[in-house]
Amino acid sequence: MAKEVLTNHTVFIKVNPRPVTKTIIGNGLLLINGSQWISHRNLLNPAFNMDKIKGMIKIMAEHALSLLEDWKHQIADESSNQKCKEIEVAHDFECLAVDTIASCLFGASNKEGREILAASKVLHKMLTANILANFIPGNQYFPTPSNLSTWKQNRIISEKVLSIMKSKSSDSNTSLGFGNNMLGLMMEAASENGKGAKGSIKLSSEEIIQECRSIFFAGQETLINLLTWATYLLSINKEWQDKLREEVLSVCGTQVPDAAKLNNLKLMTMVIYEALRLYGPAVILVRDGIDDAKVGNLMLPKNTSVCIAPAMIHHDTKYWGEDASQFNPWRFENGVSKAANHPNAMLAFSVGPRACLGQNFAMLQVKTVFSLLLQRFSFTISPNYKHAPKQFLSLSPEFGLPILLRPFS
Repeated sequence: MAKEVLTNHTVFIKVNPRPVTKTIIGNGLLLINGSQWISHRNLLNPAFNMDKIKGMIKIMAEHALSLLEDWKHQIADESSNQKCKEIEVAHDFECLAVDTIASCLFGASNKEGREILAASKVLHKMLTANILANFIPGNQYFPTPSNLSTWKQNRIISEKVLSIMKSKSSDSNTSLGFGNNMLGLMMEAASENGKGAKGSIKLSSEEIIQECRSIFFAGQETLINLLTWATYLLSINKEWQDKLREEVLSVCGTQVPDAAKLNNLKLMTMVIYEALRLYGPAVILVRDGIDDAKVGNLMLPKNTSVCIAPAMIHHDTKYWGEDASQFNPWRFENGVSKAANHPNAMLAFSVGPRACLGQNFAMLQVKTVFSLLLQRFSFTISPNYKHAPKQFLSLSPEFGLPILLRPFS
């Protein structure tokens, strides 16, 4: 039934959120519907083609190596002779995700990406307060302290994206286009002779800004979530950390992996999917039915709001067995569709036409990071860690993720 709802995107559409949500998340692919969504999705699909993403692995690795080198220096500076240091990795993974997305998808610098992140964090706090408050239509137009702060941060993000766009315009040779990353494809579509996939499409500067914000938000939330929870699970399941290290050293040696080698990391793929099952980024998916529809044996009248809870499905013993709440990557040994007692029981990236556009990007990025991490370090959970998964925009550890990091030799 969940698959039926998520696949039928013409009847079950994304919910129209509060105005402030559109301001913070960006009124792009995550929120738009209908023909506008189809046009934008067709335009952006080529930017997330697997062959194109494979070409980004070198950039992903450079950012990951920079972070790992910083951790190495922190351990070396530790006064203790144990050569072990507690590091709060959730924050570091946030910076890593932002830097990677800024470089790979926008062609932007780390500085520009982190400036957008800083403004986004303020907006996220505004969104939290707004969701908990009663909504009065039209209130978003009044110059309240909250609205003034929201407008200011929104302006900062828009100006940063415009600055990146202007930089790409001035640096590009118009005969060669604006580059083949996500932002370049959108700018090409906005140019005088620009064409998107499956016919001509025009994008305004404002539409490009909104799409950049949506992809930036969704991408960094997904990457941070996956990197953090996979690290947590490997830090408390040492036997699996050892299995993955052995696989990485066998397939990749001590070199930076390429796409072919990453594809051969079968155990790592299983671990990543198990992390997504136990701690997926989306706890609830909501759709609004705009017409009468039959779902399973139910007749849902027009204007019915449908809530799908991936987190509940992912932990249901009916589908996953009595060990549904336990970490067991072996369940994915024969692939995602055969991992549970039902082929549609895994909804981490959703399913259907509106499934996560960047799932291949996320999988390759996480595989790259963990390959390099396992080559260099071993890690265990810190005694100071408090297990408190918190759901807001995505599922995250409320008190961060401190781990004890040791150079691997």
